[in-house]
Amino acid sequence: MNSSSAQMKAVTIPEFGEADVLRVATVPVPEPGPGQVAIDVAYAGANFAEILYRRGVVDVPLPFVPGIEVAGRIRAVGEGVEGLRVGQPVAALTIVDSGGYAEVVLTSASLVAPLDGLGSGPGVGLGVAAALPSNSTAAFLVLDRVARIEPGESVLVHAAGGGVGSQLGQAAHLLGAGRVVGTVGSEAKIDIAKGFGYDEVILREQAAEAGEFDVVVDMVGGPTRRASLDLLSPMGRLVVMGNASGAEDVGIPANELWFTNKTVSGFNLAAFSAAFPEETGKALRRAVAAAAAGELRVQVETLPLDQAVEAHRRIESGTTTGKLVLEVAAS
Repeated sequence: MNSSSAQMKAVTIPEFGEADVLRVATVPVPEPGPGQVAIDVAYAGANFAEILYRRGVVDVPLPFVPGIEVAGRIRAVGEGVEGLRVGQPVAALTIVDSGGYAEVVLTSASLVAPLDGLGSGPGVGLGVAAALPSNSTAAFLVLDRVARIEPGESVLVHAAGGGVGSQLGQAAHLLGAGRVVGTVGSEAKIDIAKGFGYDEVILREQAAEAGEFDVVVDMVGGPTRRASLDLLSPMGRLVVMGNASGAEDVGIPANELWFTNKTVSGFNLAAFSAAFPEETGKALRRAVAAAAAGELRVQVETLPLDQAVEAHRRIESGTTTGKLVLEVAAS
């Protein structure tokens, strides 16, 4: 990454710690290299992944600019980039190198989805578009690429009212699932989660009464992970994609998988995006098209960029539903 002499505003992590370590700072404006684009950021999604960076769970160089997804307009294109133009409105994953909590961010052209030319549906504005690249892309990849869902299969999703949970229920139905059930951690989230495509929403502790499932997606971890394995039907697949509870890791005996014909897989969007950028970009564009056609609903609440501390605190509290988005320079 090259930097110009121009300066921009960004939220940085100068040291690891609680939410109040985040600082608004002035940093150099980055310039795109080969295969990259620079984006003037209008909105940046706020995610639990950025909290992991801030806590030091993920080893990143300090000071560090978090931000794994954005929407805005292309500022510049690097050598070899085709099909994207300056001024074009886009949604983009910035998860490989981060940097989205800033006025300008770089990312691979493969991880960019144009927002123009999406047909005759209702379309998608930049504020909503910033909420799509991480959660919606992950939802399609988890169900289609990892779980390999088949038409009519049953799906259980934990944390159904959260950011990625709000997309998984809808994506499951778009991919042909039959029964789709979500679990939540409190009564207050049941009605909210029901608006995200779930046939049923129950409290997490009631999951054992919900029957067996072909696919279970777990972002919670701890006892929920062990219980999820027990909920799988023969040839069922458990996909692990988070540990929001912060619980100790759960061991899963390989012999048990052998005897019961069950599968456990992991999915990490950052690692997948780095290894398979073209496939990730295809899933991102699929998600954007679904949202533009009115087939994928995203509940968005917007905060100013300088309230990133508040956004992190709310995400860590476990009380948020849908998606928090930071307004950088709306246009």
